Amino acid sequence: MMATSDSSALLTVAEMGRADALTIERGTPGIVLMENAGRAVAEAIAARFRQGPVSVLCGPGNNGGDGFVVARLLAEEGWPVSLFLLGDRDRLRGDAAEAAGRWPGAVHPLSADAGHGASLIVDAIFGAGLSKDVTGIAADAITRIAERQTPVVAIDIPTGIDGDTGQVRGAAFDAVLTVTFFRAKPGHLLLPGRLHCGELQVADIGIAPDVLEEIAPQTFIDEPPLWSASFPRPRLDSHKYTRGHAIVVSGDASRTGAARLAARGALRAGAGLVTVASPPSALLVNAAHLTSVMLQPFDGADALTAILEDKRKNALLIGPGAGVGAHTRENVLAALLSGAAMVLDADALTSFAEIPRDLFVAIAGYFAGPVVMTPHDGEFAHLFPRIAAGEGGKLARARAAAAEASAVIVLKGADTVIAAPDGRAAIAMNGGPELATAGSGDVLGGIILALLAQHMLPFEAACAGVWLHGEAGSSFGPGLISEDLPEMLPAVLRDLLPAL
Repeated sequence: MMATSDSSALLTVAEMGRADALTIERGTPGIVLMENAGRAVAEAIAARFRQGPVSVLCGPGNNGGDGFVVARLLAEEGWPVSLFLLGDRDRLRGDAAEAAGRWPGAVHPLSADAGHGASLIVDAIFGAGLSKDVTGIAADAITRIAERQTPVVAIDIPTGIDGDTGQVRGAAFDAVLTVTFFRAKPGHLLLPGRLHCGELQVADIGIAPDVLEEIAPQTFIDEPPLWSASFPRPRLDSHKYTRGHAIVVSGDASRTGAARLAARGALRAGAGLVTVASPPSALLVNAAHLTSVMLQPFDGADALTAILEDKRKNALLIGPGAGVGAHTRENVLAALLSGAAMVLDADALTSFAEIPRDLFVAIAGYFAGPVVMTPHDGEFAHLFPRIAAGEGGKLARARAAAAEASAVIVLKGADTVIAAPDGRAAIAMNGGPELATAGSGDVLGGIILALLAQHMLPFEAACAGVWLHGEAGSSFGPGLISEDLPEMLPAVLRDLLPAL
C-alpha cells in the first residue's frame, strides 16, 4: 500500500539498490548516476564551506566512486584536494573504476593521518549498505579525524552507520552534512544515526519518482503528506457527536493528573466530547479540575462496559495513572469487547507483562475495534520481551510487535516509530528534546484518542498524533511542561489545516 504522497517514502538499502537498477535498466548508465551524485555533493560543499585543503577518503565500492567524482569536481574549481583510497586502485570495478580513471591526481593509501592538514573531510569510504563493523585503518582514520574535530561531509550516510537501522557498526564519522540521493533511508532518521548525519540533504540524481510504484516502499517519514487525505477537517454541519466522544479512564485519587492531561489533549485535538471515567475515590479531585471535560463515575469492569454501551462513546484511552494489576487488565478486556477504538498506554500495557497473549488474543477478537499501543522502551520490553531482546533495530522491533499484537505500535522516543500490522511504518523527525518531560506521553495518547474518535484510521491517526505532538513541543520550545502541549495545538492546527 502506497502512502498518499511518495515524497514521504524512505527506502531501505535494498530498495535503493533496486531504484538504481531500475533506472539503469531504463537506459541511464550507472556512471551518469555516479557523476550526478558526485556533482550534488560538490555543489553542496561549495555552497557551505570556504575553499581550503580537502581530504577525500574513498572506499572500494560505489561510495568510493562517488568520492572520486567529488574530488575531481572540487579540484576543477580550484580546491586543494588530496584523495585517499582504502584498498588497491586496480581492484576497483564497474562505475567506480571508471570514475577513478577520470581522476587526474594522485591516489594515496588511506591511513589514520589522512585528514592531517585538511580543513574539510569528504567521507566516501562506505555507504549505507555496510555489511560488517568498521575496523582497522578506516576506524583509525575516523578516530583521528574526530580528535582533530575536522568537519566531515558524508556521501550517502556517514561511514559506520547502518542505513537500515541507524546503528553504529564499529566506529562512525560524526558528519556536519550528509548528502544522500533520491530518498532518505531509515538509518538517517533512527538514532543514533540521525545524530551522526548532521544536516541531511536529499539530492536528485536522475532517478524517476515512478520507480517507487514498482518498489512499493513500506517505510515513510511521518509528515502530513502521509496522512493528510484522512485527517479530520471541520465541517459547517458538524456537531459534537459527529466529532466523536472520547473516554479517558482515570486512576485512583493519588494518580489522576495523567488522565486529565490526556483528556485536555483529546479535547484540543478536536474530539467533540471528552469524558473522564473516574473511580469513586477520585471523583472529587477530578471534579475540582475539570470544566469542559466531563466526568462520569465508574467502579470496575462492569461499570466501564455500561458506559461504553452508548455507542456514541466511540474511543477510549486507558493506562496513564491507571495502576498496574488485575483491575486494569479487567478494564482493558472489558473495553475491548465494546468495539470502541482504543489507545493503550503505560499501566495498561505493563499490566499484561506476565500474560501478553491474553491481550493479543482479545485485540484480535471479533468484537475489538482498532487498537493503538504507545509504549516507551521500558514498557515495550515488558510486553514484548522476546522481540526486545532479539536482533534488529527499532524499526524491525516495532513492526514485529505490531504483527504479534494485531495493533498499531507507537514505539516512543526521539526517533518515534509507528508501525502497523500490515507492515507499514513511519519514523518521526519533528520531535525535539522539549518533549522529554513528565506527562508528555499522556498528552500524546489523548491526541491520538481524539483522532480515532473522529474516525481516522488507526495507523494514520497514530502518525498524525505523533506529528502534532512534535509540532506542539517545538512551537513552545525550552521550558515546556506537559500542560503546555494541549494549549499549543490550536496554533499548530491553524497552520496545518489550510496546507492539507
